[in-house]
Amino acid sequence: MESIIAKKEEDAIARSTKRRPSVRWALVSLSLTMLLSSLGTSIANVGLPTLAKTFNASFQEVQWVVLAYLLAITTLIVSVGRLGDLTGRRRLMLAGLFLFTLSSALCGLASSLSLLIAARVAQGLGAATMMALTMAFIAETVPTEKTGSAMGLLGTMSAIGTALGPSLGGLLIAGLGWRSIFLINLPLGFLTLFLAYRYLPTDRPVSQADCRVPQTDRPRFDHWGTLLLALTLAAYALAMTIGHGSFGLLNVMLLLTTALGVGLFILVESKAVSPLIRLEIFQNPVLSVGFATSALVATVMMATLVVGPFYLSGALALDTIHVGFVMSSGPIVSALTGIPAGRMVDRFGAQRMSIIGLIGMAIGTSILPMVPMSFGIPGYIVPLIVTTIGYGLFQAANNTAVMANIRAEQRGVISGMLNLSRNLGLITGASVMGAVFAFGATTHNILTAPSDAVAAGMHITFAVAAGLIMVALTVAFASQILSRRAAH
Repeated sequence: MESIIAKKEEDAIARSTKRRPSVRWALVSLSLTMLLSSLGTSIANVGLPTLAKTFNASFQEVQWVVLAYLLAITTLIVSVGRLGDLTGRRRLMLAGLFLFTLSSALCGLASSLSLLIAARVAQGLGAATMMALTMAFIAETVPTEKTGSAMGLLGTMSAIGTALGPSLGGLLIAGLGWRSIFLINLPLGFLTLFLAYRYLPTDRPVSQADCRVPQTDRPRFDHWGTLLLALTLAAYALAMTIGHGSFGLLNVMLLLTTALGVGLFILVESKAVSPLIRLEIFQNPVLSVGFATSALVATVMMATLVVGPFYLSGALALDTIHVGFVMSSGPIVSALTGIPAGRMVDRFGAQRMSIIGLIGMAIGTSILPMVPMSFGIPGYIVPLIVTTIGYGLFQAANNTAVMANIRAEQRGVISGMLNLSRNLGLITGASVMGAVFAFGATTHNILTAPSDAVAAGMHITFAVAAGLIMVALTVAFASQILSRRAAH
């Protein structure tokens, strides 16, 4: 008997030793997954003018090449996270990677704009699967004390994808044509697929205990909840993107549809036997605060992408090349600070670093409204760097805090909701912050506005952004105080 036990212990040690190198390679595959999904957004933006000429289409029409991808991710990311929890994350991740790679090929081979947009929807579905499950896999592959570093690495890869997209896309279009910006995903996609197949942890096999559970009592996929959530999110995303910040009757109708969808979704989920989202998770202050602050912070960061180019070109009179150079400083700083930020989270704790990150963002966004236009590029780029460093630290800390201590069967859906909160913030920021900028500049045509009007618009926009960060900071502080009182 003792020999059998000893043999089992030796086998366990051998398996542990054998798996140790695979953790590193599993993390490589997850990092490449994050790179691909972020590259899928940023590399397409630079190709819109070329696509408009190629297909003889308007800007509003070719913009759907980007919107279709973002809408697919936003509407489906929670659902695919839940599906991964139920059916197995590894097999769903492999399916998502395969779909992303295959649809990238279809994008590159598209003969019409409608076919290209349809292929981008499929690519967005693959990206939603990849994004929803990447953070869920971290808990399965990385020791708890290294989670912050892993989250920082994912943030770095996302920033690299965002920064690399415009420059790589421009080079590919100039040298090989617009199809190459989609076909570049094929070698990267197949490499990531191979690494994921080889090194990601296998799905938990069905045990005898699972088999003894009656079929009616086993977790099931919530089809009605999934449909309602997808339609609600699609209505909101369309309300925020159609009209480019100018709200009309259609936008109002879509927002009313969103409100109705939220009410119906809550009603359905409260009665579902196996809901898509268990409403009681919002009673967990760490999760609810994590989702809320993530959305607020993403809204603010979108302001730098929406307002920045107009301020740099309209107020500081920079040409396109210099605007691109200044705008790339944000993603570059994110890429450089992601891993150190993750290590700080591991050393000092997620909640503390989340607060410090928000304070950094508050400082950066508060300086921008006070910078005179005469300070030129340094007056814009220094506060931007401070804001971006704070953002990187917050992201690593918040992702770590939300994903910590989550039960295995909920990691996919929680990861999906965390990504969803960020996407909703980006979509809201693109619309709302753009409208605030136009209001501050007191013009409907920002392209013809004088430089002082553009500068005024930038100052008002970042004053609002600083206010949003202060709201996030207040919520985070209040949550920590309540958590400490509850502990005592």
